[in-house]
This record gives sequence, structure tokens and C-alpha cells, in this order.
Amino acid sequence: MKAIKIFSIVMLFFAANVSAQQISSVDLQVTGLTCSMCSNATQKSLETLGFINSVKPDLNKNIFVLTFKKDANINLDLIRKKVQDAGFSVGGLTADFNFNQLKVDDKGQAMVDGNVYRFINAKSKTLNGSVKANVIDKNFISGSAFKKQSTTANSDAYASGTGMVNGKKSRIYHLILS
Repeated sequence: MKAIKIFSIVMLFFAANVSAQQISSVDLQVTGLTCSMCSNATQKSLETLGFINSVKPDLNKNIFVLTFKKDANINLDLIRKKVQDAGFSVGGLTADFNFNQLKVDDKGQAMVDGNVYRFINAKSKTLNGSVKANVIDKNFISGSAFKKQSTTANSDAYASGTGMVNGKKSRIYHLILS
């Protein structure tokens, strides 16, 4: 019995590490920045997230390049919230995912360690290695871009970002491969 408990704890540890390595970096476009103080406020807000290793702003493009701490669980919704807390909006988010033979079903959905992804342009594929994808959910792109994507997303969960997966209400990220 004790051996089973130890084995379960070890397996849980490895499962957590696998999920933590899914996203290696993010290019985050922030809208509404007008000066270096705006950029500094956004950078400081992002740096409060424990899973972020570094934040490098590019003021010419209003982009922040985020890298993450090793073995950290990355939450894209928290990144968006920190930008909004600083008084600005996310205009785009492109993430570098590291997939290991991720099978996407015929509806474009895949689940990795509790994260549900719906790929608009990758149905019935297997994703492996480094893959760039844009998050196209509400508040991750401009309002007009969201409205345009709503007509092509073909997903009942697109407007809310949540849906029922395996009988459980889940956060569903909608992605387009770059």
C-alpha cells in the first residue's frame, strides 16, 4: 500500500512537470501604450506573476516577450488579467508551445494535462515539437478581430471561452497555428 502511494506521488510529480513545459515563451502585444511609463506599469504588473522568468519590452512594436521559469505552470488568463490590471488591453498573444505527439481530433480539440485547446486550422493532426500558435479568444485579440473570428470559429464555446469537456466545465483556449 505504501509503495502504491509513493508511486502515485512520483507519477503526479512527473505529470506536473510535463504540463509546465508546454509553453516556452510568449510574444504579447499590448494596446493602449502611449509612453514609457505605460510600458513600465505593464512590465511591473507582469513581473508579479510567479511563473514568469523575464519580461522584455519592445516599445517600437508594443510587444513584450515573456519567458517562463522552468517547471512553472503557465496561465495565459492571468497574463491577460495583469495587462488589464495595469490599465491596458491585450492586442495579440503568440505562444511557443512544445508538444509531444499531441493528437488533435477531427473537431480540432486536444487536451493536455487539463488544458483544452481547440485548433481552428489543425484538425485531425499530430503536433510535435515547437509549434507557434495565436490565442484568438475574447480579450486576447481586438474586438473587431474577435467578431471576425466568431464567424469562422464554429465553436459553441468560442464566445465564453468555456465548455463541457468529458462532463466537466472547462476553460477552452482557441488557437490558430502560425
